[in-house]
Amino acid sequence: MLWNFIATIICGLGAAGIAMSIRVITRKRAPRWLIPVFAGLGMMAFQIYMEYNWHEQMTRRLPEAAVVVSTEASAEFWRPWSFFVPQINRMTVLDRASLQPAPAGPDTLEFMLYHFRQTYGGRVSHGRWLLHCPTRELVAVSESGQPDPGQVRRLSQDDRLFQEVCR
Repeated sequence: MLWNFIATIICGLGAAGIAMSIRVITRKRAPRWLIPVFAGLGMMAFQIYMEYNWHEQMTRRLPEAAVVVSTEASAEFWRPWSFFVPQINRMTVLDRASLQPAPAGPDTLEFMLYHFRQTYGGRVSHGRWLLHCPTRELVAVSESGQPDPGQVRRLSQDDRLFQEVCR
């Protein structure tokens, strides 16, 4: 976070330097307000760049055994540019290293799923899940280690999570 802040300031100073160069080239005919406008636009452009590259940066940091099984892109009113090009701000990752047969039966596998959400501090939540491959039923496992019948859902045949777990 500190490095992100420092990089934002440097981008603002660089853009302000471009505006100052424009003023020198035009023999100070360009307005002075161009300098803070360029600085603000430079910092804003860097932040937008970082937001749109969050998914790629997080994916590169994942271990070999991790697979991204779903992403979610959304538009938010405080980021008006996201209405034109929605940005990926959530992703679900399967930890293949945690994949193991469940005691419930031979066709049921237990594994860990991690949910990443883009925030300034970064949010990660995780949980154990069971997937019964023949019926494609996905069930959350509570902290006590028991399946939670309130969180059952059926995956489609082409769902990436189903394909990765049951292949």
